[in-house]
Amino acid sequence: MTAVAGAATTISKTRPAEFVLTLACPERPGIVRAVTAFLADRGFDIVEHQQFDDHVSGKLYLRTAFTGGGSGSGDRARAELGQAAEGLSAEFEATASEFGMDFTIHDGKPQRLLVMVSKFGHCLNDLIFRSQAGSLGAEIALVVSNHEDLRSMAETAGLPFIHVPVTPGTKAEAEGRLLDLVAEYDVDLVVLARYMQVLSNELCTQLRGRAINIHHSFLPGFKGAKPYHQAYDRGVKLVGATAHYVTPDLDEGPIIEQEVFRVDHSLDPNALVTVGRDAESQALSRAVKWHCQHRVLLNNTRTVVFR
Repeated sequence: MTAVAGAATTISKTRPAEFVLTLACPERPGIVRAVTAFLADRGFDIVEHQQFDDHVSGKLYLRTAFTGGGSGSGDRARAELGQAAEGLSAEFEATASEFGMDFTIHDGKPQRLLVMVSKFGHCLNDLIFRSQAGSLGAEIALVVSNHEDLRSMAETAGLPFIHVPVTPGTKAEAEGRLLDLVAEYDVDLVVLARYMQVLSNELCTQLRGRAINIHHSFLPGFKGAKPYHQAYDRGVKLVGATAHYVTPDLDEGPIIEQEVFRVDHSLDPNALVTVGRDAESQALSRAVKWHCQHRVLLNNTRTVVFR
């Protein structure tokens, strides 16, 4: 069984998933049958299933969420889920080898975020609200900044705030400190929430697929300082933002989500900034949520996003 070309198929239920299987493999008959049989033989119930056949690359992308009906909670239950996911992965290897699958079985533990900021707080504030409201699907482990401006915002929310200053002479040391914090706080995803420093190629490579950035969609049209003021001077009619994975190619990583708002001549530069910040916050939060729910699969320089 394969999906209709160019489309995603969905079977969805309301029960929460304990595990998520994601995979990519060459297109061929029998893939979905093999996956569902593997789960059914072990007593699992599929609560959500989506797939996409990319006939350009000849690959199938699949996301299947499933549950075994466990009702435990707390650290012990999370540890048991992790062990179960490892065991299932080992059992699934034979099926994966038969179909040439690149796969991961994720457990249901909330993803842990390290949020990086500089002086603009709108994206951080939005992520904090969504995390505390339970709608982000992730927990913020700590906030790291090259400035002190947003310390009070983070600490008011009960989050550790760590100041890591960056200068041309200390950039390598600062990036080493960041990697130490990723390990120390058991971080799953690094979120650049308007962090105004360019990461080195080496750090981008080490964080491949585990770091998301947000920028205004005027790039590369309006670079440098005050892009919204530049846009105002040109009379733009659309304001937007792009959330993407971080790669060594600056602001050119695989795109996860974009948000666009229509504007007109009545908005002055400050109003455009406000609209732009809303676009940035919304695009970033959706990208983070989808990544943490294992809905984003890399397809070379593109992404497959199962919403």
